Amino acid sequence: MPFTTESEAQIACNSLSVDPEPKRGGVKKELSVKGNVLHATMSSPEAKTLRVCANSFLDHLTLVVETIEAFGPPVEES
Repeated sequence: MPFTTESEAQIACNSLSVDPEPKRGGVKKELSVKGNVLHATMSSPEAKTLRVCANSFLDHLTLVVETIEAFGPPVEES
């Protein structure tokens, strides 16, 4: 997911990394930031749990993007 700045991508990554995936679901999720792009990788042995995880992730990502848009870009500290 590309963002306007690397700072925004890092904010999204930090916001989405707060809660680890439950062990019982078997889903593995990895998030990383490269430049201004948030990379997400998810894997699961079952298609159903992967679909639920992906839908939840996209819902949360949408909320993060809307919040960044509503409050403006992050203020750079000097």
